[in-house]
Amino acid sequence: MVLFLVGLVLFLGIHSVAIVAPAWRDARAARHPGAWKGIYSVISIAGFALLICGYGLARQSPVVVWTPPTAMRHIALLLMLPVFPLLLAANLPGRIKAAAQHPMLLAVKFWALAHLLANGVLVDLILFGAFLAWAVLDRVAVKKRAVPRAIPGAPPSAMNDAVALVGGLAIYALFLFWAHLRLIGVSPLH
Repeated sequence: MVLFLVGLVLFLGIHSVAIVAPAWRDARAARHPGAWKGIYSVISIAGFALLICGYGLARQSPVVVWTPPTAMRHIALLLMLPVFPLLLAANLPGRIKAAAQHPMLLAVKFWALAHLLANGVLVDLILFGAFLAWAVLDRVAVKKRAVPRAIPGAPPSAMNDAVALVGGLAIYALFLFWAHLRLIGVSPLH
């Protein structure tokens, strides 16, 4: 569990610098953009790797906090439906991105909430609860920014919405019927 927690703190910690110290982050990124991106990337990747390894180890000795009713799995499947289209829409400006305002954060919220409802093991509750809390705090921080930070992406286009929707639903189907079992070891359909 320690490896998992260290990874979670590193990963969410580096992603929280803009929440807790936006002026400091912006100054570092402006002064040394390459160095900032490099440090940010190394810490993110290291945290993610530790998080994955630690999560796998923690799942070998699960601590069951609660047993979700079967209906929660069905609700989770519905909550996951917009996740991949929102993730794609984050870099494909169109009506979806405009309506969601921050589609990646919204996708993280849906993903985390769906998994919180469907899982009752301690490591799952920590993982998905932490990501949900982080996404909520980040959204609040983004709203407070005087000048929104430019995020690179494709030029705005009506076609972007179609690509985000069709591509996102195709990725969802891939995860639902194949990838989740292969990557995570659990089928969301059972």
